[in-house]
Amino acid sequence: MNLNPVTETFQNEDQRWLGSAHGTSAGDSITLDTSTFTAGTHYPNGYFPSGLPLGKITATGLYGPYDDAASDGRQTLVGFLLCTVDAPSVNTQDPQGALFWHGKVVEARLPIAVDTNGKADVAGRIRFV
Repeated sequence: MNLNPVTETFQNEDQRWLGSAHGTSAGDSITLDTSTFTAGTHYPNGYFPSGLPLGKITATGLYGPYDDAASDGRQTLVGFLLCTVDAPSVNTQDPQGALFWHGKVVEARLPIAVDTNGKADVAGRIRFV
């Protein structure tokens, strides 16, 4: 029997970037390619935040951070991480998440801003307010 104290850390879910509940029940299951994210930028506190803009890597089908300057598929915004995901301690482990791909987004509440090209990529599926 282990009677030592155990400490667990939890991340508060911040979904204020969602403009409505529309689309939240239809998230697609995805796998994040941890090696494409930067710790200090994309998960500074050990969690991939809800609302993180994502692109799909063409060669693997995994998802990474949207980057208009990329050339591996991530240059096309496909949606946002629906719920916060715990970042693994090593970047060779790829966690599961959910993709928010249609609905309304409160642009000012996103953890990372989306540029004009990204907004054009999702026009007709995601409305920015």
